[in-house]
Amino acid sequence: MTGRLAEVEARIGTVHKLASVISAMRGIAAARVQEAQRHAEGIRTYADTIGAAIGEAMPLLPDRDPPPRGTGADGHEGRRAVILLAAEQGFAGTYNEQVFDAAAPLLAGPHDLYIAGDRGLLVASERGLPVAWSGAMIAHPAQAATLATRLADVVFEALGRAQVTAVSVVHAAPGTAGGAMQVLVRSLVPFDYDRFPPPPNAAPPETTLPAAVLLSRLAEEYVFAELTEAAMLAFAAENAARMRAMIAAHDNVTGSLASLGSEARRLRQEGITDEIIELATGRQATR
Repeated sequence: MTGRLAEVEARIGTVHKLASVISAMRGIAAARVQEAQRHAEGIRTYADTIGAAIGEAMPLLPDRDPPPRGTGADGHEGRRAVILLAAEQGFAGTYNEQVFDAAAPLLAGPHDLYIAGDRGLLVASERGLPVAWSGAMIAHPAQAATLATRLADVVFEALGRAQVTAVSVVHAAPGTAGGAMQVLVRSLVPFDYDRFPPPPNAAPPETTLPAAVLLSRLAEEYVFAELTEAAMLAFAAENAARMRAMIAAHDNVTGSLASLGSEARRLRQEGITDEIIELATGRQATR
C-alpha cells in the first residue's frame, strides 16, 4: 500500500511539472500570436501603398493586355509553383493536414511544390508528394521578410526559366474573434493588375523608368509583400493552433491531477484504516 501511494504521489509531482510546461508554452504561443498580428497590420499598409502605386501607373500602359489568370504566355495551362507554408514545430494539432487538404486541388495538376516548415516535409512524405524546394518556417516575426525574399527569389527564377508559368501560395490565417483558423489560397502569378483600378481624375505620374519596367517592378514588390504577409499570418495561425492544443492539454492535465489526487487520498485513508485495524488487533491479542 505504501509503495502504491508513493508511486501515485510521484506521478502527481510529474504531472504538476508537465502542467507548468504546458502553461509556459501556451503563454509563449499567445504572445507570438499578438506580436504577429501587429506586424501583419504594417505589412498590409505597405502592400496597400504598392497597390495604390500600381493603380496610378496603370494609365501609362493603356494598351497593355496581361495573359489570363492561371495560364502561360501562350494562353495554355502551364506548370504551377505551389508555395505551402506549414508548421515548423509540433504541438499544433491538425494544422498541417488542413493546409495540405486546402492545397490538394492545386497539387492534383502539374506543379512544383515549395514548402516552408519542417513539419510540412513530414506530411508531404506521408502523402507521397515530391518537394522541389524546402526551407524553415519563421520562428519569430522578424524573419518573415527573409523568408519572403528566399521564396520570391526561387519562384521568380523558376518563372524566368519557364519552369513554371503560375504561382500560388497556400497558408493558414488566424480565425476572427478567436474562431477556428482559415486556410487561404492566393494566386500570385500571373499578376492580376485589374485589382488596382486607376484613381479617378488623377494625372499620370511622372516617372524615370519605362512604364513596362515600372509596373513589372511594382508587381514583383507587391508579390513580395503578399509573401511576407502570408508568412506572418501563417506564423500567427500556427501559434494560435498551438495555443488551442495547449489549452486542451491543460484541461486533460487538470483532469489527471484531480483523478490522481482522489486516488492518493483513497490510498492514504486505506493506509490509516489498516494501521488502526492492526493496532486494535494487536491490543486485543495482548489481553
